[in-house]
Amino acid sequence: MVESSRGPQKGSTRAKADAPDPIDVHVGQRVRKRRIELGMSQEKLGAALGLTFQQVQKYERGANRIGASRLFDLSRVLEVPIAYFFEEMADTALGPTSRARRGLSASTATAYEPDPLAKRETMDLVRAYYRIPDNGVRKRLFELTKSLAVADQTPPI
Repeated sequence: MVESSRGPQKGSTRAKADAPDPIDVHVGQRVRKRRIELGMSQEKLGAALGLTFQQVQKYERGANRIGASRLFDLSRVLEVPIAYFFEEMADTALGPTSRARRGLSASTATAYEPDPLAKRETMDLVRAYYRIPDNGVRKRLFELTKSLAVADQTPPI
């Protein structure tokens, strides 16, 4: 986006240096989460939507906003209702409007914390865990993981 001395051009919604809107980031994370759940690559999703994988990456990061028609297409390709993209939205994403964050209101924005369950590492770990065929081994691994997490939080003696 190009800015003139008069400010953003007509039709622009934010200055280039601005951070992505927390709602755009959340929706992008939900797109990524569902794509990974389906075992779909960014290239494959892009092809289904007529986009490049780079465009999909920008949507997933929240760097590019997803319009209504694109959100509709995503819901069909990813086989989820449109509401799926807005589920589990943190209160921080629902805070002040973009208008307020641009200084047009006295409200201030709060930092957006991404959902750790939406990380690829978490999803890969869960998939690997459920590929362990022996229920007893899975249960012991689960107990070991819980004990390591508690031990890490225990203050040294």
